[in-house]
Amino acid sequence: MHVYEGTVQTLAAELPDPSFIQTTERRFTTLFGAAPTAQEVQSWRRSWPRLVDALLAAGLGELFVLLEYLLPATGERVDALLLGQAPDGRLRTVVIELKQWTKVHTNVARPGMVKAGERIVQHPARQVGGYVTYLQDWVSKDTSPIDVRGIAVLHDAPSALVGTLRSLTGQGPSSRFPILGREDLTPTPTPGALADRLSCAGVSAPDNGQLRGFLQARHRPSASLLKRAGGMIEGNDALTLIGDQDLARQEVLHTVTEARSQARKGIVVVTGGPGTGKTVIACRLLGDLCAQPQANPRLATPSGTLTRQLQRTVGSASRGLITTLVDRVPAGLQSNSVVLLDEAHRARTYPDHRRDPFPTVLGQMIERVGVSVLFLDEQQIVRPSEGVTLQELRQYARSKGHTFRHINLTTQFRCNGSRAYLDWVNQLLQPAGPAPAWTGTDYDLDAAENPHDFENWVTGHITTGRSARITAGFCWPWDSPPTPPLRPEVDISWTGPDGPITWSRPWNARSDETSMDVPDVPGRPYWATDTGGHQQVGCIYTAQGMEYDYNVVILGRDIVRRGNRWIADPSASHDKPLKGLPAHRYLIYALNAYRVLASRGSKGTRLYSTDPGTQLYLQSLMPGGTSNQAGG
Repeated sequence: MHVYEGTVQTLAAELPDPSFIQTTERRFTTLFGAAPTAQEVQSWRRSWPRLVDALLAAGLGELFVLLEYLLPATGERVDALLLGQAPDGRLRTVVIELKQWTKVHTNVARPGMVKAGERIVQHPARQVGGYVTYLQDWVSKDTSPIDVRGIAVLHDAPSALVGTLRSLTGQGPSSRFPILGREDLTPTPTPGALADRLSCAGVSAPDNGQLRGFLQARHRPSASLLKRAGGMIEGNDALTLIGDQDLARQEVLHTVTEARSQARKGIVVVTGGPGTGKTVIACRLLGDLCAQPQANPRLATPSGTLTRQLQRTVGSASRGLITTLVDRVPAGLQSNSVVLLDEAHRARTYPDHRRDPFPTVLGQMIERVGVSVLFLDEQQIVRPSEGVTLQELRQYARSKGHTFRHINLTTQFRCNGSRAYLDWVNQLLQPAGPAPAWTGTDYDLDAAENPHDFENWVTGHITTGRSARITAGFCWPWDSPPTPPLRPEVDISWTGPDGPITWSRPWNARSDETSMDVPDVPGRPYWATDTGGHQQVGCIYTAQGMEYDYNVVILGRDIVRRGNRWIADPSASHDKPLKGLPAHRYLIYALNAYRVLASRGSKGTRLYSTDPGTQLYLQSLMPGGTSNQAGG
C-alpha cells in the first residue's frame, strides 16, 4: 500500500495543486485506518517538493515514485520509493528516507541512534538499511530479482551535520547507504553526478511488466531469510526444549502436517501456566517451520514488549517473521501459512474487535491461514478488553469445521522448577479460602519487612551479577514523560524506629527506545532485561511474558486481605480500563495480574503489601509467621 504512485514528472505537476495534500490525507486515512499526524503532513509539504526538485535536476523525471510505501510485515512505511530499470535490465528500487533535520544530538558510544528534538530515533542510514534488507528478503525473488539501493536525504542539513552522521556509520553495514545533505542535492558538477549520488546512475524509465510485477507482488519471506532465521533459532541454546516441551513441539508439527494433508484449516491450543515453556516452544516451532518447503510462517504476540524481546533473541533475521498482533492481521499470510500466537490470552477483544461472539481480528487471522497455534493461559487475562478461552476456541473450530487439538503443558521450568511455589501462589490468590503457610525449600520466598528491605535484597543480587526487578500493582499515577527524567511516582510510607520513612521510585519508561543520554533507564520493552531496570518499578504490562532471577511484588491497596477473602477496591487503581469495573469483576483481573507478577522470578520472590493488615497476613504465611489468619 502507498498513498501515491506515478512518474516523478507527474508528481511535479500535481504537487503545486492545493488539493493534492488534502487528497493524500484522505487516502492515507482510508489505507491505514487513522489520519496522518499534523507533523507527518507538515513533513510532506516540506520534503516532497525538495525531493522532486532534486530528481528533476538529475534528469530522472521518467522514473516511477511511490510515496509512504508500507512494508506490510513490519507496519513501517518508506517515505519514498523510486523505481526504474537498471543498466543490467533488473528493476532498480531506491529506498529514500526524508528528513528535515538541521541539527541533531549524537553520541559516539551509541552510533546507531540520534536525538532529533525530543525524539530518540535510528541513525538514518541504519533505518534505510533495514528497509533495503526487508525488500531483499520479502519482495525480491529468484524468478524476478530486483536491485535494491537506499539513501537518506536530509534536504535542509548543512555539510557539518551530514559529515557527523557519515562518521558514525564508520566501516559498518550502514556505510553502504549514502547520506545526502543540502549541498549534495544540486546538479554539480553535472546532472549525471547528482543521479549517481541518488543511486540512479544509468537508470531509465521502468519496464511496464517489471513495474506491474512489483506493485502486485505478495510480500512473503524469501528462502534465504527463512534459512537465516531458522539457523539462528536452531543454534540458540536458550531455546532448547526439554521433556513435555519437545513432545508439544512434535505434536504441533504433526497437526500441521495432518491439516495440510487433509486440506483443512487447523487450530492447535497449547495451554500451560507460567514457566511451562510456551514461548520457547513457539520460537523453536518458528525455526522448524522456516525449514519446511514453501514456508510462510509468523510468530505473533499481542505484546509489543514480548515482540521486541523475541526479535532480539532470534536476531535481525527475524524482521517481519516476528510481529505484533493488535488491530489487524499480519500482512503477507496465505492459506498455507502457520501462525504461532504467543500470549494468546492477551488478544484484543474490546468492542471494536469483537462484533460477534468471537474476537474479530483473531477470527480473521484463523480464516486467512492454514493452521493457527495459540499459546494460552487463561489465568493471565488481566483486562476486560483482552482474552480468549480454550472453550471459545474449541467451539469456534467446531462451528467452522476446522480440526482442533489441545495440548496441555504441566512441567514447570520457571521458579526454580518449583511446582510447590506456583501451587502456593495459586492458592494465595484465590478470591476466597485460606492459603497455606509456605513450607517449601526449593524456592526463595519471603515477605519483605519494608521497601528498604526489598530494595537491599534486589541490589544485593544485582551486584553479584544476577537479574532482579521490582514490580507493583497499578496503584500509583503514571504521569512521567515517555523519556527520562522519570518522576518517582511509586511512593510508599511507613513508620520506622526513628519515625516516618518514605521510599519512592519511578515506573519503567514508556518510550520503546532506550534514551541515548540516560542508558541506565531502559526503554519499556527492555526494562526486564537491560542494565538499570532494577531502578524502576515494572507493571503487569512490562513484566508479562518476561522473567528474571529475583522478583519483588508490591501489592497496592486495590486488593486487601480481610479474613479468608480478598476485597477489591477499584478506586485504588490507576489503570483506566479497570478502575470503573464493579469490585467483584475487578477482583478477578487484579488477582490474575498479581499472579503473573508473582511468577516472574526464576529463583526467588519477595512480597510486600502497602496495606498493613495484608502485610501482616503475608508475613504470617512465611516461616516463623505467628498466625495463618492475620489481617482478619
